[in-house]
Amino acid sequence: MLKKHMIPFIVMAALFILAKVFAYQMPQAKESLLEKENSDTTTTTQKAEIPEKEPISLMAQLNFAEETLPLGDKRIERKMKKTLAAHTYGHLQTHRLHRKAAEWFPIIEPILAAYGIPNDFKYVALVESGLQAGVSPKGAAGIWQFMPSTARMYGLKVNGRVDERYNLRKSTIAACKYIKEMYGGLESWTLVAAAYNVGDGRLRRQINNQNQDNYYKLKLNRETGGYVYKLISMKQIMEHPARYGYEKPKSLLAYNAE
Repeated sequence: MLKKHMIPFIVMAALFILAKVFAYQMPQAKESLLEKENSDTTTTTQKAEIPEKEPISLMAQLNFAEETLPLGDKRIERKMKKTLAAHTYGHLQTHRLHRKAAEWFPIIEPILAAYGIPNDFKYVALVESGLQAGVSPKGAAGIWQFMPSTARMYGLKVNGRVDERYNLRKSTIAACKYIKEMYGGLESWTLVAAAYNVGDGRLRRQINNQNQDNYYKLKLNRETGGYVYKLISMKQIMEHPARYGYEKPKSLLAYNAE
């Protein structure tokens, strides 16, 4: 049994030890609280610094061969929207384009790639002959609508017995040779597409006369001036058919469908 005079000593010793422990833990607790506050502040700051992504407008998404439309030009935007509207299912009311794409693209795409030509040029074939077949008033014919003289120049046989302009593989190879040759001088795929429509020489003259090498700002005849817009519209309805009303039958929309 403890003596009475020992009890105050034990109490004092216990209080002394508790004071030491409390004094030791206080700075650590303070540091821990500070660290938490700093962490919360940093997290809040980081969250505040992350800007919200603005939705990309349709015009900013549109391009031909990775060459985009000039943004902010109201005239170009109006023209593009008008052309897109003309290519909805409600206006064209045909699945012929999707059938042709499913038939042609598996053959056209690897040939374009082999010649180093952007994949978007496959839409030239659809614009040229996807909706209408036959010979143009000027004599152009086949998938890529070659004139007889141009077809022969790039290795196709065109005579009374055979017309290789209708041979998908051979005419695509000829088209690639022609496209690649034009790109060597124009150095713009958009201009090459326009030249495919109007002719390389004619387009070069317009570029020189107007001192302008931006397709969208060149003053061209109505058909050529709208040609690349048609290609972009064709690309849109092939890649996003449902957006433009091409919904059924699904079997016809299997190629490049959303």
